[in-house]
Amino acid sequence: MKEFVVYTAMRLLVFVASLLIVVGVWSLVAGRDSVHAVWTVVLAFIVSGIASYFLLNRQREAFARRVEERAHRASAAFEERRGREDVE
Repeated sequence: MKEFVVYTAMRLLVFVASLLIVVGVWSLVAGRDSVHAVWTVVLAFIVSGIASYFLLNRQREAFARRVEERAHRASAAFEERRGREDVE
């Protein structure tokens, strides 16, 4: 659970930073009155997705390992219950 919280919090942080950068650059280039909220959010999602792919690789792998471990334990428990059912 910790890995999920850390990864999600860092993704949100990267998105907020990307949004602030996109809004800042857009308002510098096009002027403050011409900043479109929808397009800045879409562009920030794209930028944060690319950035988090490279910046959060370690956290993503830790989260994936945790999910894989839980899936393996659940699968083993299921097979054990099924094996006990077959014996009875």
